[in-house]
This record gives sequence, C-alpha cells and structure tokens, in this order.
Amino acid sequence: MVLTRGDDYPLHQTPEPVAYSGTDRNFYDRYFFNGYAPDGSGFFAAAFGVYPHLDVADAHFSFIRDGVQYCLHASCELGMERMAMRVGPIAIEVIEPLNRLKVTVEESDGIAAEITFSGRAFPIEEPRFIHRIGPRAFMDYTRMTQNGHYEGWISLNGERHDLAAGTSGTRDRSWGVRPIGARDPQPIPGAPVPSFFWQWTPVNFDNGALFFHVNNDAHGEAWNTRAAWAPDGAEANNLAEGVGSMRTRLEPGTRWPSGGTLSLALIGAPEQVTFEPLGRFQMKGLGYTHPVWGHGMHHGPLKVEREDIDLAALDPLAPENLHVQIPVQVVSDDANAIGVFEQLIIGPFSPLGLKGLNDGAQA
Repeated sequence: MVLTRGDDYPLHQTPEPVAYSGTDRNFYDRYFFNGYAPDGSGFFAAAFGVYPHLDVADAHFSFIRDGVQYCLHASCELGMERMAMRVGPIAIEVIEPLNRLKVTVEESDGIAAEITFSGRAFPIEEPRFIHRIGPRAFMDYTRMTQNGHYEGWISLNGERHDLAAGTSGTRDRSWGVRPIGARDPQPIPGAPVPSFFWQWTPVNFDNGALFFHVNNDAHGEAWNTRAAWAPDGAEANNLAEGVGSMRTRLEPGTRWPSGGTLSLALIGAPEQVTFEPLGRFQMKGLGYTHPVWGHGMHHGPLKVEREDIDLAALDPLAPENLHVQIPVQVVSDDANAIGVFEQLIIGPFSPLGLKGLNDGAQA
C-alpha cells in the first residue's frame, strides 16, 4: 500500500501515488527560513527536508546568542508519508499557501520556538538550476523565494525571548535534484577538480524586497543568475526582473565574504548597493555540509540532537565551515536596508585568487 495523505489533494505530477517522485534517488523537497531584527541581531534559521527515495526526512533549527550558535538537529524515517510535515520536535505548518507559514519547535534539549512568517509580496521564481558534471546531473531544481516579517519567540534553557518588533527575513521552497544522503562512490571519468561558487543576497528595504543570486564556474562565468525586485504587496505580475553584478571581498585567511558591492539593472531597485557584515551564521547549523547531520542521512527511526557552536573558535577553512550566511547592513544612495549575504565557494575560483579545494584568501 502506498496511498498517503497527499493523494487526497490535486497535486499529482505522474500517474503514480504522491509517495513516488520520479526515479532519481537524489530528489528532495525543502523549506528554508531565516530572520533577524532590524539591526541585524538575533539571527535565526530553520530548514525542513523530505527525501522520498531515501524514505527520510530531516529538520533543523538554529539561532545565535552571545557569540554561540545553538542548533537542534532531527531526522526520522519518512514511512513514505510526505505530508506529515514533522520531524520529532520540529514541525512546519502552511497556514496560507504562498503567504503565511509557521515553524514550531517543541522543547527539546533546552531549545523551543514558535515563529510565524508572513510574506511581503508574491514569491519570486528563480531560474531553473541545471548543472552537470560530465554526463551526470549534479543539480536540477526549482526554487521560489519570498521576503517577509516574523512574529513569535525563541526559548533557550527555559529563558524565552520574544522576537524584536520589525523582525524580517526570507523563506524559500526548493525541490528537484541535488546531492543528498550518502555520497555516490562511483567516480566520473575525467571529472575536473570539484568547483562550486554560490552567492545569494535577499534584502529587506522599507518599500520592497531585493533578490540577487549567482552560480559561477571556476573562471567567474555565471551559469545561473538573476536579480529581482518585489514591491510591498506585489502580485506575480508586478515583480520586476533584471541583472546584477557582484564585486566581492573575502576575509583574509578564509572563504567568508567581508563585504561586497552589487551593481543592478533592475526597475524599482537602487543602481548600486554595498554590503557590510554584521555577524556570521554557519550553515552547517542547518545540516548544509555538516559531517554528521548532512541532508538526507539515515539516523534510524528518529534521532534528535543539540549542538552548540562557538563561532569564534571555528576553523574557517574546514570544509564544513565554508558555507555561511552573513547578516549585512545594505547601503545605497537612496536608502539603507538589512539583508543576508550567503556564500559557498568550493575549489578553485580564479577571480578571487583561490586555487585549491579550500585555501583561504590572501591578505
């Protein structure tokens, strides 16, 4: 028997039950959230992933207080039920599709939260991400992204903090194919040295949301990029699309951004904005490149674990520490804003003088 709750909704994409999602074992379906106070403080984030062919789901909640990033990781066996929307203490609820969602973390290991997201405008759809290494599809997925406001609270060791007034941030939904679970041991004949370059910069202005992302090859040529502007309250037909070009600075001895300048050709948005860091969030707190809690790994019927990360004590060039989101002050001639600068650079990247797998930037 493979019928599940999803089969009672008109969302089938094939003649098969919803429990089956094509034939690629790396298919995934993911929720992501981040948020921050108007001054960039109080950063938090959550992620929830479903991996139908691995029959696994996982969820993560992570936030920063006083230089420590507190993380709650959870993984469970899916049982082919993709509509459960819960992994142990962490649950996602879609209150109003494409607008309002809720993240609940029932108290576990001293961490609890209840946070509701409300969108500022209709989500943007980013260009489909298709990338191959030789004949093998490394990525093939779609993502929608939406900026918005948050309300709710986070509790640590029994001490509850309400989210600051004006807390904002970004949420996204992506689905398709990307590397998940145990690594494929089969080599690709003639494959080049691994190389991946990613930047993503959603920004909250007072009157709208700015989005920019880019995937570059090792020589700095973009294979997927777009800039978009969503005025407050905009419907799908009022979203503006354009192009952007980022000049990036790296913190010496690391692959973390120390700022950047984004030039835009985009109706409604400033012509140029600069990014100045206000902190650092490690994406491994949500399972990204985590050596133990990587996405789609099997941990048995249910496993939940807390992890505390001393941000000042990390080795910046350890592979699991390369992927970061940097809360940033965003400055333009017209107005200032708050946003996030996400970056992951693996392997050589000649425009920034990076030559190896994880060497750091020169002073």
